[in-house]
Amino acid sequence: MKMPLCFIEPQNAIRVIAESVGREARRQLVSEVVKAWVDDLPEQELSHHYARAVANLGQEDLHLLAAWHASLEVGHPVPNTEFLLGVFQSLGDNRREALRIAAGFNGEEALEAGVSEDCALDAVLPRLSRKRLSALANECIQLYMWDRLGADS
Repeated sequence: MKMPLCFIEPQNAIRVIAESVGREARRQLVSEVVKAWVDDLPEQELSHHYARAVANLGQEDLHLLAAWHASLEVGHPVPNTEFLLGVFQSLGDNRREALRIAAGFNGEEALEAGVSEDCALDAVLPRLSRKRLSALANECIQLYMWDRLGADS
């Protein structure tokens, strides 16, 4: 019988790893946390969170998100909130990816404005399922090794 050896909860392991890696790896870790959060959201909450994420985007990010929409051929994309919210439901299986992108833009802006990665972790980690936290902790271990051993290793 195989028995896992674990002394720390996944949520705490993610925090420890975040504190142990360099800036680039921390940003990647936060990106993975946001991705996990989007993946864990119930289907009926996607529209709400997308609307909040899009409402906080600057003009440059609205253009980038509209360009992504153009690649899906959902009509002539207009880089404004009304268009992006209007076509959200028509994205089908791509709705989570649209939310990941919009949330990612917000996360980058928050980090550039001085919001710490710790705040992002505090906001998202408690909302993740145990299964998602375990998978995320495994990804964070890979990030830790990448950071410590170097990207080419």
